[in-house]
Amino acid sequence: MTSDAPTADGGEVAETFVRGLLDAFDSPHTIVRNDLGEDTQEIAVTGDELGLLIGPGGQTLAAVQELTRTVVQRHAAGHHGWIVVDVGGYRKLRRESLERFTREVAAQVLETGVPRVLEAMPPADRKVIHDTANALEGISTSSEGEEPRRRVVITPASDAD
Repeated sequence: MTSDAPTADGGEVAETFVRGLLDAFDSPHTIVRNDLGEDTQEIAVTGDELGLLIGPGGQTLAAVQELTRTVVQRHAAGHHGWIVVDVGGYRKLRRESLERFTREVAAQVLETGVPRVLEAMPPADRKVIHDTANALEGISTSSEGEEPRRRVVITPASDAD
């Protein structure tokens, strides 16, 4: 068996890839691999001056995530879990911000009775919106449109029936 043979540990493959990418940036960083349960591993990066890896609106982080996913698929035969790359706690902050935004919009929808169509967003952000809104009384959500312009609609629950 050669060193190019696929390995089953997707987390190790992902960590090695992200470490190599960060080493190319030559800035101090720390990488920790966390088991998030349910076949999900997180590669968490902390350090100084990592904004370049997050990019505007998390676009660069999304690209790093996609590259990491591709590398894991090619080099970790049999890996069936999820790998999440986070830089500087961006994903947690983004989730908290989206949850807060969703609660505010839901309150407006309940008060006015008028459905609200949100701006187009990536699938991960839409999932946070759906999960948060669907945990609220009197609110329902749906998605409309096609990728990459797919958007969430928040509706009073009575309108959705």
